Amino acid sequence: MAKTVSSREATIGRSARVRGRISGDGDLLVEGVVEGDIALGGDLTVADGGSVQTVEARTVTVRGEVSGDIRASGEVHIETGSRVRGDVQGSTVAIDEGAVFAGRLDVEFDMPPELGGGATTGRRR
Repeated sequence: MAKTVSSREATIGRSARVRGRISGDGDLLVEGVVEGDIALGGDLTVADGGSVQTVEARTVTVRGEVSGDIRASGEVHIETGSRVRGDVQGSTVAIDEGAVFAGRLDVEFDMPPELGGGATTGRRR
């Protein structure tokens, strides 16, 4: 699913290489390379060909490469063809077939009744 660009979204273009910490309240689309931490109050999209390190955002969509941990208060979506090497934490995590993931997942989930679930919440690490 393609993400539409909002008026609050900043873009780091394909030819850009940024070194250092990036922070802000809006959304960010990374098409180039970011060598440093990203901390956003909005959504982060790492485009195909984009590369980032450790990230924290509301939601994270990966189409490129992340070589560090991902922490999201909302959804993390690791799409087909992307590569993630690091731990991932989010309210929901989707990893598409054809994506490469090496790390740990930290996700809350409800156990199915046949496994003693119901109102119990588990964690997968």
